Amino acid sequence: MTSNTDSFVIAYTPEEAVDRLAALHQQAVDGLSQALKAYLKERIKPEPDQRDRFRYPELRLTYQTQGEVPTTIRAYAKVQVPGTYAITVTHPAAFRKYLLEQLRPLMNDFTVQVEVGVSQQNIPYPYVVDGGDELAGSGVTAAELSRVFPSTDLSAATDGIADGLYDWQNIDPLPLALFDAARVDFSLRRLVHYTGSDWRHVQPWILLTNYHRYVDQFIRHGLAQLRDDPRFVRMVLPGNVIIERGTSEEDAQAVADAVVWHRYQMPAYHLIAADGHGVTLVNIGVGPSNAKNITDHLAVLRPHCWLMIGHCGGLRQSQTIGDYVLAHAYMRRDGILDRVVPPNIPIPALAEVQLALQDAAAAVTGEKGEALKRRLRTGTVLTYDDRNWELRWAQERPLINLARAIAVDMESGTIAAQGYRLRVPYGTLLCVSDKPLHSEIKLPGAAGAFYERAVSQHLHIGITALDLMRTQLDSLHSRKLRSFDEPPFR
Repeated sequence: MTSNTDSFVIAYTPEEAVDRLAALHQQAVDGLSQALKAYLKERIKPEPDQRDRFRYPELRLTYQTQGEVPTTIRAYAKVQVPGTYAITVTHPAAFRKYLLEQLRPLMNDFTVQVEVGVSQQNIPYPYVVDGGDELAGSGVTAAELSRVFPSTDLSAATDGIADGLYDWQNIDPLPLALFDAARVDFSLRRLVHYTGSDWRHVQPWILLTNYHRYVDQFIRHGLAQLRDDPRFVRMVLPGNVIIERGTSEEDAQAVADAVVWHRYQMPAYHLIAADGHGVTLVNIGVGPSNAKNITDHLAVLRPHCWLMIGHCGGLRQSQTIGDYVLAHAYMRRDGILDRVVPPNIPIPALAEVQLALQDAAAAVTGEKGEALKRRLRTGTVLTYDDRNWELRWAQERPLINLARAIAVDMESGTIAAQGYRLRVPYGTLLCVSDKPLHSEIKLPGAAGAFYERAVSQHLHIGITALDLMRTQLDSLHSRKLRSFDEPPFR
């Protein structure tokens, strides 16, 4: 590495860049943690020059050559216009794999200069406090600490890059990634709060569901995988409860049964693979607000795909309870994202996801051709924010009819729109659990029989689809998700 005139350092390989980022971040976090402890214990304030070291590292990429066109059809790791691109980075050691996946093709396919240094963006002290225990019994309030140490500034943690709010013609430097360090740290802390487990456990393949019964099946599946498939090494449950491979079935089930999942608003379950391609299931509960909330935060981890697998109401007479609906379009009547992704913006189906879900349904059900078509219907899914939308059926019918909607739920449209907005591949496979317009409603006995029969198969279709997509990463991160002005990193 060679020093640059502005104290940034040139990195000649992706590994050098990430190592430097990790060293600078660790140095800043250690310094801030030590200063915080000294203040809590003895009220020693950090000196001004010491405070200047409590800053995130920054990654810069300078591209001055026009006309370079890589041979790949890759949708990411591209620079389109000359200039300097920059982003602050948090937890570079944990994000090492992701950072290298972006830098390697960029440095290989384009003539760029990569530099690493200390940014002007402070690390807020709450992001280095572990669990809040340091504050207990100290007699120091959060308000007092915010006057002594850098604190959270939510005006600086925005989605402006993802939402296209920057004028690329008049900003310097240009954004290198969708999320800067402050935005990422904000979401990492929220993930811990909502899911009940360390964000580092979240896997790049994510299933989102709205019923706890899917959780029971996922735990059974995970324990079976730990027993039978050497690719999987452990399962992490809410509360950071870990079941390692090799644990006896009896002990593993006892551990799983003892988990107090209801302490957490959207508990997450992680089946971790040695190759980094494990699966996370999040029970997001019911409603588009929850769907937006959790995907806002999961997006900073840059997952490869998230799929919605849940229940829906069938809108067609020909449907049968237990049938599947593969969404190829979304009619968004939830209103939750209307300001950033207006309802008139089309949310495209991603071919790779659609094909994987269809192939997975055939593999798991054993049905093909006409038999599969009778069971699996493709069409428009209507998403509401009102669980009792049926009470407005007379008013809603004309629009539903025009949209040719075949199913209704409360989360899928939001999750798809969030994937589109935040450049995360997405898909939806729902299971018809009732037909509210045809007098087939969820009665206790029928619902119990349906759940017992359908949930296990539905979950396995989702998991099989994710497994099929593991070999299609370059095409999965589709160009359909990229706009005119895009950061080089996906």
